[in-house]
Formats: sequence, C-alpha cells, structure tokens
Amino acid sequence: MIDRTSEGRPATPPREGFHADRPPGWSYNPSSWAERLPIVGVAVLGFAIALYLALYQWGIVATVWEPFFGDGSERVLHSWLSKVLPIPDAAVGAFAYALDAVTGLIGGPARWRTMPWMVVLFGIAVGPLGLVSIFLVIAQPVLLDAWCSLCLVSAFLSLVMIGPAMDEVLASLQHMRREYDAGRSLWSAWLGGA
Repeated sequence: MIDRTSEGRPATPPREGFHADRPPGWSYNPSSWAERLPIVGVAVLGFAIALYLALYQWGIVATVWEPFFGDGSERVLHSWLSKVLPIPDAAVGAFAYALDAVTGLIGGPARWRTMPWMVVLFGIAVGPLGLVSIFLVIAQPVLLDAWCSLCLVSAFLSLVMIGPAMDEVLASLQHMRREYDAGRSLWSAWLGGA
C-alpha cells in the first residue's frame, strides 16, 4: 500500500539522514525558536541602545548616560569617527540591529532548509556588525583616547550574536551542499525548494 498525503498524492519519503526538526548530524536545530529568539532579544536591546545614542548624536536627547568614563561618551559620540558617514554612526548601528531582529524572526524552525537565502541574509546582517564593533572598540582608546560605556555594551551585544547566527548559516550551507552533491538544483535549494 502506498502512503498518501491528505491531498491524495503519494507521500515523498524522507531523504536518508533527514530529520524535520534538525539538520542531519546536528544534535539541535539552530533554526528553532529557542535558538533564534535569544538572538532577536539581544538585537532588540542593541537597537534600543543604538537608537538612544543616535538620538543624542542628533541632539534630540540632551545628555548621554555615562557611569564610568566621565565625558568619554560625549567625546566618542561627537568625534570625527562618529561623523564619517552622513548620518550618525549610532543610527547605522540601530538600523543594523533592527535588520538583525527582523531577519531573525522571518521563517519557521525549518528555515535552515526551507529558506537558506534568509538564513544567509541573517548571517550577513549579524556578522559585519560584530566586525565593525570590534573596530570601534579598538578605535576608542587608540584613535579617540576616550571610552563610551554604552558603545562598549552595544559592541558586546553584537559580538554575542555572531556564534549562534553562524551556526544556522552553517546548517543552511551544509544543506545546500548535500542537495548539490545529490544532483539537485543548487538554485532550488537556495530558494528552499529542495
């Protein structure tokens, strides 16, 4: 007897080593809500901090909170480095955190195989933010001779997101490699049709 779906079509047997809840060979699912929601929560917190700093840079908020470094935050946030772009660097950070949160929320727990393009976009959104944060932390004492407490917190938050986000990217890339090795369309796998 042929196993059929509710629509009457023959059911497609699962591929060898396939587990709907997690990538083959993995002990957990990096696309599960339990793995992604903490990253999204960190991104939302980072967004709030970066937005507050941007509002200060725009002059909408009169003072910036600085518990440890005296006028360090003011010096960092009004430095030449913060004005390299046409908008405040904290506003760019707020946009990046918002992008992290949105791309982290799109798709279900199987998006490592159903939406590899979104997972890679998520990784691109998270990864460069962490690298820029490392540069900005180094730049504070080296180029500006000042420290900014909330800037350091923001940098820490962006670095915390990298590992878990890259796990999901790796799972998607492994899925695409398996599809390609099996002779299936890489484009179809990229779009989640595999």
